[in-house]
Amino acid sequence: MPIPRILVFAGSIRTGSMNAQLAALAAKEFALAGADTTRISLLDYPMPLYDGDLESRSGPPEAAVMLKRMMQQHHGIFIASPEYNASVTPLLKNTLDWVSRVREGKEAPLAVYKDRAFALGGASNGGYGAMRSLMALRQILELGCGALVIPDQIAVARAGEAFDETDHFKDEANGKRLKAVVQSLIAFARYYA
Repeated sequence: MPIPRILVFAGSIRTGSMNAQLAALAAKEFALAGADTTRISLLDYPMPLYDGDLESRSGPPEAAVMLKRMMQQHHGIFIASPEYNASVTPLLKNTLDWVSRVREGKEAPLAVYKDRAFALGGASNGGYGAMRSLMALRQILELGCGALVIPDQIAVARAGEAFDETDHFKDEANGKRLKAVVQSLIAFARYYA
């Protein structure tokens, strides 16, 4: 059975980000489940605000090209998405937009979002656990980019109190939900491996 490669990142680069914490825990769970796992930070892929005129003049930024290539090396991608104003972070939306503009050779538009599976998670201090962000991100990826986003997801409510001192979930239910997402993404990613 092929070993799927899973890429994990958070849609936040803020110090102490709960979603970076969720991404780190997810990466551990993917590795424990036998996936070849890579965790990155969007801090390492800085991009200007998307601007069509800038793209016309100089093409996508090198960071967008690098991230697109990184994504293409993986069969599954887990994104931990914070919620900003009932949607995704500006950082995450800008990143996804720039990556969607990268075309190399005779690639079809949005090729990077196809032939791999996506899973979503989110954490917030509110009672919804970034659920509105996950709905918006699902719409961007599925409808906007044509990606396969698996049905399983995790929304961690009251995230400031959800992790223990070892960065694991205090609540067994959150742990079970994350494991279910991990297993599901691995199963879908194997199809592309």
